[in-house]
Amino acid sequence: MGEIGFPRKEFLHELKWWEIRSIIRGYNRRHRDLWSSTRWQTYNIMASFVGGDKLSEKGINSPKDLLKLPWDSATVATITEDEVKDMQAEIAAMNAAAAEEK
Repeated sequence: MGEIGFPRKEFLHELKWWEIRSIIRGYNRRHRDLWSSTRWQTYNIMASFVGGDKLSEKGINSPKDLLKLPWDSATVATITEDEVKDMQAEIAAMNAAAAEEK
Protein backbone atom coordinates (compact mmCIF):
# COMPACT_ATOMS: atom_id res chain seq x y z
CA MET A 1 0.00 0.00 0.00
CA GLY A 2 1.87 2.95 -1.32
CA GLU A 3 4.63 4.38 0.77
CA ILE A 4 4.26 1.90 3.61
CA GLY A 5 5.33 -0.87 1.23
CA PHE A 6 2.73 -3.56 1.88
CA PRO A 7 1.04 -5.52 -0.88
CA ARG A 8 -2.57 -4.36 -1.23
CA LYS A 9 -4.09 -7.79 -0.59
CA GLU A 10 -2.08 -8.33 2.59
CA PHE A 11 -2.82 -4.84 3.93
CA LEU A 12 -6.58 -5.01 3.27
CA HIS A 13 -7.39 -8.65 3.94
CA GLU A 14 -4.71 -10.46 5.93
CA LEU A 15 -3.60 -8.02 8.62
CA LYS A 16 -5.50 -7.56 11.86
CA TRP A 17 -6.70 -4.07 12.82
CA TRP A 18 -4.15 -3.78 15.65
CA GLU A 19 -1.34 -4.68 13.22
CA ILE A 20 -2.44 -2.03 10.73
CA ARG A 21 -2.69 0.56 13.50
CA SER A 22 0.85 -0.26 14.70
CA ILE A 23 2.24 -0.05 11.17
CA ILE A 24 0.60 3.31 10.53
CA ARG A 25 1.72 4.70 13.90
CA GLY A 26 5.31 3.66 13.19
CA TYR A 27 5.18 5.18 9.72
CA ASN A 28 3.77 8.44 11.07
CA ARG A 29 6.32 8.54 13.90
CA ARG A 30 9.17 8.20 11.38
CA HIS A 31 7.86 11.16 9.38
CA ARG A 32 7.14 13.16 12.51
CA ASP A 33 10.77 12.84 13.59
CA LEU A 34 11.98 13.96 10.16
CA TRP A 35 9.70 17.01 10.11
CA SER A 36 10.58 17.97 13.68
CA SER A 37 14.28 17.71 12.85
CA THR A 38 13.82 19.79 9.71
CA ARG A 39 11.94 22.46 11.65
CA TRP A 40 14.67 22.58 14.32
CA GLN A 41 17.46 22.85 11.73
CA THR A 42 15.65 25.60 9.83
CA TYR A 43 15.12 27.60 13.00
CA ASN A 44 18.81 27.33 13.95
CA ILE A 45 19.98 28.30 10.47
CA MET A 46 17.68 31.32 10.44
CA ALA A 47 18.81 32.36 13.92
CA SER A 48 22.45 32.08 12.80
CA PHE A 49 22.03 34.21 9.70
CA VAL A 50 19.34 36.67 10.75
CA GLY A 51 20.00 36.75 14.49
CA GLY A 52 17.85 35.48 17.32
CA ASP A 53 16.82 38.99 18.33
CA LYS A 54 15.38 39.73 14.88
CA LEU A 55 13.44 36.45 14.94
CA SER A 56 12.05 37.38 18.36
CA GLU A 57 10.89 40.73 16.95
CA LYS A 58 8.86 38.77 14.40
CA GLY A 59 7.33 36.59 17.15
CA ILE A 60 9.49 33.56 16.38
CA ASN A 61 10.91 32.41 19.70
CA SER A 62 11.06 28.67 19.06
CA PRO A 63 10.96 26.22 16.16
CA LYS A 64 7.23 25.69 16.83
CA ASP A 65 6.62 29.39 16.16
CA LEU A 66 8.36 29.05 12.81
CA LEU A 67 6.35 26.11 11.50
CA LYS A 68 3.23 24.62 13.08
CA LEU A 69 2.87 20.87 12.59
CA PRO A 70 -0.31 18.81 13.07
CA TRP A 71 0.97 16.98 16.15
CA ASP A 72 1.70 20.22 17.98
CA SER A 73 -1.96 20.52 18.96
CA ALA A 74 -3.19 18.72 22.06
CA THR A 75 -6.11 17.04 20.31
CA VAL A 76 -5.56 13.63 18.74
CA ALA A 77 -8.12 12.18 16.36
CA THR A 78 -9.12 8.59 17.00
CA ILE A 79 -11.12 6.21 14.87
CA THR A 80 -13.87 4.10 16.41
CA GLU A 81 -14.44 0.44 15.60
CA ASP A 82 -17.69 1.40 13.80
CA GLU A 83 -15.76 3.82 11.58
CA VAL A 84 -13.26 1.08 10.82
CA LYS A 85 -16.07 -1.29 9.81
CA ASP A 86 -17.60 1.41 7.61
CA MET A 87 -14.24 1.98 5.88
CA GLN A 88 -13.77 -1.75 5.37
CA ALA A 89 -17.24 -1.98 3.82
CA GLU A 90 -16.45 0.93 1.49
CA ILE A 91 -13.17 -0.68 0.45
CA ALA A 92 -14.90 -4.00 -0.19
CA ALA A 93 -17.54 -2.23 -2.33
CA MET A 94 -14.84 -0.42 -4.34
CA ASN A 95 -12.97 -3.69 -4.85
CA ALA A 96 -16.17 -5.41 -6.03
CA ALA A 97 -16.93 -2.55 -8.44
CA ALA A 98 -13.38 -2.64 -9.80
CA ALA A 99 -13.60 -6.41 -10.30
CA GLU A 100 -16.85 -6.02 -12.26
CA GLU A 101 -15.24 -3.47 -14.58
CA LYS A 102 -12.56 -5.92 -15.68
